[in-house]
Amino acid sequence: MLELTGITAGYDRRDPVVRDVSLSVGHGEAVGLLGPSGCGKSTLARVAALLHRPDAGTMTLDGTVVRGWRHRAPQEQRTTVGVVFQQPRLSADPRLSLRELIAQPLRATGRRREVPGRVAELSSLVGLSAELLERRPHAVSDGQLQRACLARALVLRPKLLICDEMTAMLDASTTAALVAVVEAYRTESGAALLAVGHDRVLLERWCDRTVRWGERSVERVPVG
Repeated sequence: MLELTGITAGYDRRDPVVRDVSLSVGHGEAVGLLGPSGCGKSTLARVAALLHRPDAGTMTLDGTVVRGWRHRAPQEQRTTVGVVFQQPRLSADPRLSLRELIAQPLRATGRRREVPGRVAELSSLVGLSAELLERRPHAVSDGQLQRACLARALVLRPKLLICDEMTAMLDASTTAALVAVVEAYRTESGAALLAVGHDRVLLERWCDRTVRWGERSVERVPVG
């Protein structure tokens, strides 16, 4: 499903954050990427989500080599991946209601007719009431906003979901609820998952396998 090979990436070519890293996620597989804050996990996740072009290395997504990132990526590849970030307030347009936030990818891809049914379905799945859907980000909690961001990530039915520290700012009950939503979606769709975090217990319970951040590559963590 996802194959990252020899990825080097960062924001200054003279001092990359990620150096020669390789990682794979199979079809329908849930992989946890474990590492401390600041090690480069989120940069690698942004590469995998087609949001950051690497300086070197190759990426294959659903059998096709990726040759463009961000707006240069074909729509078919962009819609293959859904992503949820750690800080929902940095990834949500403060001008939009939660309803509009969830619907945003559908409108952007010319699928406006699907908006009412899909938003109703996903808001129910993530636990957002009709009243909350009309609020803007400043008028809801971090947990409620993250529920909307997860619904937005699922609205185009991605084949790969990337959760980059999705639960780091949430309490235990909201964490459990959102993990359950992800697993319900994966059971129904067969989607793959890349879950990035520093909570080894959560990742090992959630994922089929967990890998840890190495000095030059991502290595498997022994389990058991």
